[in-house]
Amino acid sequence: QVHLVESGGGLVQAGGSLKLSCAASGSTARVNAMGWYRQAPGKERELVATITSGGSTNYADSVKGRFTNSRDNAKNTVYLQMISLKPEDTAVYYCDYLGLSGHYWGQGTQVTVSS
Repeated sequence: QVHLVESGGGLVQAGGSLKLSCAASGSTARVNAMGWYRQAPGKERELVATITSGGSTNYADSVKGRFTNSRDNAKNTVYLQMISLKPEDTAVYYCDYLGLSGHYWGQGTQVTVSS
């Protein structure tokens, strides 16, 4: 089992920035991928960004150039730095972990961007 704890969500004005963190604990593997998804009201959960333990990243087109996904392997923690936030970025952001032990999700953290 892998347990994920997210932090850093909140309310911000359009154009502002936020940084999310997600710490993994439990049966984590050295080789894994972690990332972020989001779900807005009435919409399906969508990929935001992922990063492998080797540092390879992938981003949704809608966040490229504004969001940066990074990780500290020693701390089993991933970060999502978000700048130039838009009202359409408002959603619950979920951290995920994919490794040999399975696919796990965090509890989610709310990000609200006011116009």
